[in-house]
Amino acid sequence: MLAVSSAAASAQPGLESGSFEIAQHGHAVGTANFHFAATEGGYDSTSLVKVSMQGLDYALSKTERLSLANQLEHVQLSAIVNGEAVNAVAAPDAAQLLVNISASGRSSTTRLAAHPGAVFLADFDPGALETLLALAAERNNRDLWVILPKNIGSVEPVQLATYADQQGTLDGKPIVVHHLVATIAGANTDLFSGPENQLLQAELPQEGFALVRKGFVLEPPAKPIAPLEGLVTPAPGV
Repeated sequence: MLAVSSAAASAQPGLESGSFEIAQHGHAVGTANFHFAATEGGYDSTSLVKVSMQGLDYALSKTERLSLANQLEHVQLSAIVNGEAVNAVAAPDAAQLLVNISASGRSSTTRLAAHPGAVFLADFDPGALETLLALAAERNNRDLWVILPKNIGSVEPVQLATYADQQGTLDGKPIVVHHLVATIAGANTDLFSGPENQLLQAELPQEGFALVRKGFVLEPPAKPIAPLEGLVTPAPGV
């Protein structure tokens, strides 16, 4: 179902960027963007996220280095969650993945099982989801994992289910939309991607939250838009 393309998946040197609105129940609460740059030996990736709403003030900056096969070589994350600093660094070490996380005045070092099809996934990060789509295309939707930088860090398997294609518009032009559902640690994320495997929209596991690429409209919408009253705020984290 997925075709290999985008800078994160293409064998051809190039650039890929994406700018997204973060919405809760259809109301804008933040922005996110990513940028991939081809290097001699792979890709450099950056992601920036900002959410500002009642109960959640969240800013994230992530830089990572990927191989030509989209395998993680190094990642560094800095975030501010409701005034609290969170930092994480991860890199392969022998046959394991070494993860260092500091938050709430505490630091931890964890060794996790290393998987070639693993993505470092922080909350609201469209670059990580773009990489997940690229790896899914390369690996036929199998043997996919995410590294979650919460608490001391963990690695979780990803189960992907393919649904019927949908329709939408991108910058006013019709576009075929592929639909996947990723199940991670018992929670579902609906992923909508274009013909070139680019992330267009993600319905996130946090209640009512979505990432929507600027200029993209899914037809019909993924979920009904709830009224503004009674919005639910996610628990702070990365």
